[in-house]
Amino acid sequence: MADRNKSWLRGRVEKALVKGLTKAYSTVQVDPQKFLIQLRTAYRMPISGYHGIYFLDVGEIDSVAEDVIRSGMRVAALEGAGLGMGGLITILPDLGILSAITMRTIQKLSLVYGFQFNTDGEIAELWVAAASAAGVDISRELLEKEVVNKFVPRVIQRIAARASAEVVEKWAGRMIPLVSSAIGAGLNYWFVRAWGERAKAHFRERHLQLRQQAFAQGAIPAALQARSR
Repeated sequence: MADRNKSWLRGRVEKALVKGLTKAYSTVQVDPQKFLIQLRTAYRMPISGYHGIYFLDVGEIDSVAEDVIRSGMRVAALEGAGLGMGGLITILPDLGILSAITMRTIQKLSLVYGFQFNTDGEIAELWVAAASAAGVDISRELLEKEVVNKFVPRVIQRIAARASAEVVEKWAGRMIPLVSSAIGAGLNYWFVRAWGERAKAHFRERHLQLRQQAFAQGAIPAALQARSR
């Protein structure tokens, strides 16, 4: 019976994740120009555009990325504490909001490392990063053969299938009404931290690869390249 209930819940969670991530894809977008202003004012990054990020010290970029993740974790924790008061009943709407918070965090991390998402190819790469954050490996061959409007829904489905099992295991404690608020806050906090750190690693690796290419072409001074480890 327990396995049957868990299987039923996993199916509901997977559908909720698909719905939440699909909505995030179509409506929840970070404005790159507004975020650029935030990077220049709140984080004091001396850049006029995202291309300038490749001339900054990588440690400085990493510090901003870590702050972006912490900010997403705080928002997710507050949301989880509020909806967590309803116990398991509110887990499905909670997942929709959590999906939006997580994708906004990933979008910001993409921009922090100098990757915009204006073209179809850039949008597809953003979702490859989201899949990487969920622990799903997306074949580059698949990415190259698919148009973005077909590629993204397939990626969302694979992310949801992978994440639903993890969510059901960790969210089981929300069936306890008296402590579900604290558990909801903690689990949402953990969720964004885990996905954020994996997405950061993905973008950081790509950033270093492009920086190395730019250095080889003489576009980045050797002094900056030496500090990009």
